[in-house]
Formats: sequence, structure tokens, C-alpha cells
Amino acid sequence: MPKAIWNGAVLAESDRCEVVEGNQYFPPDAINRQYFTDSNTHTTCPWKGIASYYTIEVDGKTNPDAAWYYPTTKDAAKNIEGYIAFWKGVKVEA
Repeated sequence: MPKAIWNGAVLAESDRCEVVEGNQYFPPDAINRQYFTDSNTHTTCPWKGIASYYTIEVDGKTNPDAAWYYPTTKDAAKNIEGYIAFWKGVKVEA
């Protein structure tokens, strides 16, 4: 079962992930919310839409914008709407 780990903490774990462009996207109910804080960062993907970001904090260490999601996707990406993906040193084990 895929899981996302950073700084020794399991950030997310689910067998209902979607893989898009090599990234595991975790369903919203699979993340451990205590590690996530909303960020003001946004980026745009031409076919997925506007991404929002989370900053991850575990044991006093912060990883800014280490997770992203698309709150509202374009039609081609509806399967990952609201799902969360990771980067910036977050290890995703499949």
C-alpha cells in the first residue's frame, strides 16, 4: 500500500491512490492532517488546473509547499480532484 513519509512520520497511506505523471496522488481522507498547513502558493498546470499547496511540519521541522493538490480540476484530471501528491524530499513508497 502506498505511503508518504517525511522526517519519520507517515503523512499519508492508502490503497486508493491515483498515479498521474509518475506521482502518487492520495485521497483526501488518507492524509494525517495534523502535519499539514495551508500554503498561499499556487501554480497552474495546463491540463489539470490550478494547484494549491500544503506546508508539512513534523517534530518542529518544516517542509514548505511539500504537498500539492487540485481543489477543482479541469475535466481531464477529475480522477485526482482533491487528491494530494508530494515532493521536496517526501519519500513515497509503493
